[in-house]
Amino acid sequence: MESSQSSGLLYHEVQEARLCAVHCLNAVLQGPFFSEVELGTIAKELDDREREVMRARGEQTTDYLRYISEGSSNVALDGNFSIQVVEKALGALDLKCVSLEAPEAEEARAAPHNQNAFICNLQEHWFAIRKVSNEWYNFNSLYAAPEHLSNFYLSAYLDSLKENGWSIFVVVGELPNASLLRNSDSDSRFGRWLTPQQASALLESANEAEQRADPSLEAALAASLADYSGFPQSPGFSDQDSSELAAALAASLADVRPPLKE
Repeated sequence: MESSQSSGLLYHEVQEARLCAVHCLNAVLQGPFFSEVELGTIAKELDDREREVMRARGEQTTDYLRYISEGSSNVALDGNFSIQVVEKALGALDLKCVSLEAPEAEEARAAPHNQNAFICNLQEHWFAIRKVSNEWYNFNSLYAAPEHLSNFYLSAYLDSLKENGWSIFVVVGELPNASLLRNSDSDSRFGRWLTPQQASALLESANEAEQRADPSLEAALAASLADYSGFPQSPGFSDQDSSELAAALAASLADVRPPLKE
């Protein structure tokens, strides 16, 4: 279960270099728990362990020579980290990162709104979807602020990500209460705590600026909403659900265009 956070503040880090794995982990934990240096140390430990395993098979084998020539598989020169690094970092806090496709994630697939956090990855970009004070938010570090998601939108959004090739992991375990960090001198050079109202205002301002810079995007999203405005109704499926589905589909278009420039 998620620890109580009565203030409802949202911790968000905006993209720095290619450190999205750092930003993603800190969004899950809702505070500046990890830096690129700490994740780099974890990556080196994993590299050393893998190197010893490969060396034990023989230093002159083709596999070992290829492994040495390819360099680290856990951290790239530009700062991107592997899923193994993310898993080990979470493990230090007694948290597990489980693929949403795994048998043990059946409950999360059936009712994602009952979970506390998801980690999403495509190629070299990571971001977190996290519940704070019983409300869901998209903590994509490419966004100016966290984006609020309803329970229905959450399910539709996860489906759209999966259909577009994203790997999704559910975070299992008791998330830490980061409220004490807000009252300390903890390093938060990448991020800040926002109220939901501040986050909404920042997103609205950023979206308006983006639409002014690229009016074709606004037209594409409007067209996608029109295409799905007649989504068939079913028992228990309200007009509100239909409009949210249209919004989710429109958002998926925005998320899979090339915004992943870190």
